Amino acid sequence: MSNEMPNLSTKILIEIRDEMKATRRDLSERLDTTNERLDLVARRQTESEVRISTELVALGGAVERLTLAYRADRTLQADMVDLKHRVSRLESGR
Repeated sequence: MSNEMPNLSTKILIEIRDEMKATRRDLSERLDTTNERLDLVARRQTESEVRISTELVALGGAVERLTLAYRADRTLQADMVDLKHRVSRLESGR
């Protein structure tokens, strides 16, 4: 019986070792998969940030053009009001 005990203990220890190796492999694979996903998320985030930055620059340009157009329109309206007053004065002087 004493001969069986070391064999049983050895067998149990070998099974524990094998299970730990399998667990370590599984955890390593999961970690690799997680790292791949994190890399993908990081790439997508960077791409999104570039797209957003590009669109913000474009939006800034559009706002500037609208502002210039609005100012030009306001200037034309003021000129038109002035011309109407001048025409009215000329017509009333006849």
